[in-house]
Amino acid sequence: MPLELEGQDGVRLSWPLALDPRSCAIYETIMTRGDHVQTTGEAAPNLGGGDGILPADALRALINGGVITASEAVTPAQIQPASLDLRLGEKAYRVRASFLPGSVATVGEKIDALALHEIDLSQGAVLETGCVYLVPLQESLLLPENISGLANPKSSTGRIDVFTRLITDRAIAFDRVEAGYQGPLYAEISPRTFSVLVRAGSSLNQIRFRRGASTSSDAELRDLQDERRLIESHDDTVDINQGISLSVDLTGRMQAGLVGYRAKRHAGLIDVDKAGILDPKEFWEPVIAEKTRSIILDPDEFYILASKEAVHVPPDFAAEMMPFNPLVGEFRVHYAGFFDPGFGHDKAGGQGSRAVLEVRSHEVPFILTDGQIIGRLIYERLTETPETVYGQGIGSNYQRQGLKLSKHFKEWR
Repeated sequence: MPLELEGQDGVRLSWPLALDPRSCAIYETIMTRGDHVQTTGEAAPNLGGGDGILPADALRALINGGVITASEAVTPAQIQPASLDLRLGEKAYRVRASFLPGSVATVGEKIDALALHEIDLSQGAVLETGCVYLVPLQESLLLPENISGLANPKSSTGRIDVFTRLITDRAIAFDRVEAGYQGPLYAEISPRTFSVLVRAGSSLNQIRFRRGASTSSDAELRDLQDERRLIESHDDTVDINQGISLSVDLTGRMQAGLVGYRAKRHAGLIDVDKAGILDPKEFWEPVIAEKTRSIILDPDEFYILASKEAVHVPPDFAAEMMPFNPLVGEFRVHYAGFFDPGFGHDKAGGQGSRAVLEVRSHEVPFILTDGQIIGRLIYERLTETPETVYGQGIGSNYQRQGLKLSKHFKEWR
């Protein structure tokens, strides 16, 4: 739905602007000096429910109400049960280093100072390993004061070791959008192991919107575990301490001795938009279970492993995996991840779904043992239960998964 921006000088512009927001002085002036911004044609969206993560119907209301805008119309495929896929714009900027703009600067100002060159994404372009890129996204936000956002790489992005973070103007933290934010969105992208082919419209990260405080306490998680079995463990024990702990499975029982995959260096190019076409053996080598039920993580190598526990996200909740305390060892889950409502839910065909763990050791080799805690699941209530949950005919790639590579690869044979 178009917006109309009215400045103090009487200039009126339709939104989204045809120009790249970072190069439009009028846009910067309106957003920074606090001129009147109003929507036309529709009232502010009426979102039902209380505090919590906004589900798909609420996301559609935000789009129709002009809170979420885009240079190209938002498509139904972008709207997930509790998140919105974000799309790359027409340009990327190779920058010298990662950055945060800080509380007084815009991302556009930082690009002007740090950009090495501009890349046209309209026909596709290769993003090389070891480089840092900044891409204006197609989506922009005009959030009300009671709604904030949080972002994460999509599952398929993390599984090919592409480091992606959301940045906003005047941000002091990555992957967080302050309540009331009005302005453009940017993706920082840094491929770590594989070079990737992207284009305008490719989706590497996703955003959730939160109203109020919605994270479940440990006491609430214990009740939920008793009532709805959030986690199924091999010995029926669950560790709940600032979230529900997940441990790594190195027994090899699920897949005939296979416990993981280690990425090959100097492998081929991955087109992020094409699924099921790559031979996994050209990009990965298998990690086989040892008698000791342990593996040695080599420094700065990238591994795909799986959780020992089966994960269940009820339809009226969403979950996020957080890295375990890095003080317990020189490894960490490299990418936190969103779990949609209905992941692992029996009625959505997901019973027994494992969490896939993207793991990297830093500085020194590290021995990882079977059952070692490697991450924690944080659950948040939705404002309302979505009509469709993960796995119900919406192109869900990882329902009922065990140890699984990203969607870009054929099955391992």
